Formats: sequence, C-alpha cells, structure tokens
Amino acid sequence: MSDDIERLKEAEKEAYDEEEQSAPAQRRHGPHWGAGIALIVIGLIFLLSNVTGFRLDNWWALFILIPAVGSFSEAWRNYQRHNRFTRASRSSLLWGVIISLVAFTFLFDLDWGLIWPIFLIIGGLGALMGAWFE
Repeated sequence: MSDDIERLKEAEKEAYDEEEQSAPAQRRHGPHWGAGIALIVIGLIFLLSNVTGFRLDNWWALFILIPAVGSFSEAWRNYQRHNRFTRASRSSLLWGVIISLVAFTFLFDLDWGLIWPIFLIIGGLGALMGAWFE
C-alpha cells in the first residue's frame, strides 16, 4: 500500500511539473503587472511635474487609468489564451478604451460636449467587432 501511495505522489509531482513548465508567463507572474505599470507611469508624470514645472491641475484623473490598464491587460490575456478575440476580450478592450477616454477628458479638462460622440463611435466599433470576431 505504501508503494502505491509513493507511485501516486510521484505521478502527481510529474503532472504538476509538466503543468508549471507549460504555463504561460502571465499566469506564473500573476495578473498585477498592469497595475504596476500604471503606478509607474503615474509616478513618472508626478516626477516630470516636479522636475520640469509641467502642471496637471486634474492629477487625480490619473488614478482612473489604473482600472483602464487592468481592462487592457485582461483583454490581452484573453486574446493570448484563445488566440483570437472572444466576447470577453472584446468587452475588456472596449471598457479599457471607455475608461481611458473618461480619464483623459478629466485629465486635460476637455469639453464633454465635444467628446460624447466618441462614445457612440466606440459602441459602434464594439458592435462591429462582435459581428466580425464571433
């Protein structure tokens, strides 16, 4: 009985090792690289502001970009996982674009009256992507 347990343990260890070797890099490194990149970019913008005198009056809008980067990274992971655009990757991509547009509108103090048609265009692109990639 003890020999059977040892063989089972060994088989399980081999299966685990094979799975680890074939796992994609994003799964081994975790899903938080997008947030890390967003924080680095925000820090660089603050550093640029301190060093050169560049001013962002609505600096708080930079934090809206964190979920946008998360949406883009989720879209990329879904695309890599399936080697094509799926409904999940398309949805994540479109939400990343929408959140980025909102952040840039606040960040650069753009007029919402000029920006709102872009949301219609994004919705139309999403519908086209649904028709082409499903």
